[in-house]
Amino acid sequence: MRIISLQSGSNGNCIYVETDGVRLLFDAGISGIQAQERLAFHGREIKGVDALLISHDHSDHVRSMGIFHRKFALPVYVTAKTYRASSQYGLGEMKAVNHFGAGESLRFGKVVVETIPTPHDGVDGVGFVVDDGQHRLGVLTDLGHVFSDLEPIIRSLDAAVLESNYDPEMLANGSYPRWLQKRIAGPGGHISNRESAELLLKTASNRMKWACLAHLSHDNNTPDLALRTHRTVLGDRMSLFVATRHGPTGVLEV
Repeated sequence: MRIISLQSGSNGNCIYVETDGVRLLFDAGISGIQAQERLAFHGREIKGVDALLISHDHSDHVRSMGIFHRKFALPVYVTAKTYRASSQYGLGEMKAVNHFGAGESLRFGKVVVETIPTPHDGVDGVGFVVDDGQHRLGVLTDLGHVFSDLEPIIRSLDAAVLESNYDPEMLANGSYPRWLQKRIAGPGGHISNRESAELLLKTASNRMKWACLAHLSHDNNTPDLALRTHRTVLGDRMSLFVATRHGPTGVLEV
């Protein structure tokens, strides 16, 4: 299983996963040109992607859904509620839209994608687990808070792209208005570096090879701080990577 984060953060999100002959994109928050060029940099062709899966209706995850669909002929998988809510972004005409219910599993060849309902403040948000029969990858951002169903999910994974959005001190002492601070740190917002690290410490099993820290805030976090917090909590328990806000990661394997 190979994974590339093409971009991660409030400025746009898109993650590529390939395994067992199946190629998937998760979210469409970057331009079609960016997605195409960043995949090409790693020798991948976006027109060969089998499906685009959408996590929730916020613009940094859906704004190029229609472009990906029309320009690259990608079938789209999205909940009906998320699709309706996303129409405010002027997605344009879309013909191959497949609706699923949050909590359902989707099958692409021999690969199963489990959808996990999340309490994030989108209309009908989900996280994802990609299972190829040998390995399980979590694509888990925009989580809202550390909800109880996350623990068995994390325990079952071989690797995870996991939200590590903010540092609490930076958020509290930064420029965001109080209402926005409450939203980010509240039950429908995001999870912090410390919450992400403690979740991994508590629930990750020995099968977890690495975690890629994702959806880092530009104003309330830094890659170094996110890594340092996780290393303080986890020690050398697993490999750690960071998905950047400005371009692709390398090809991560599990």
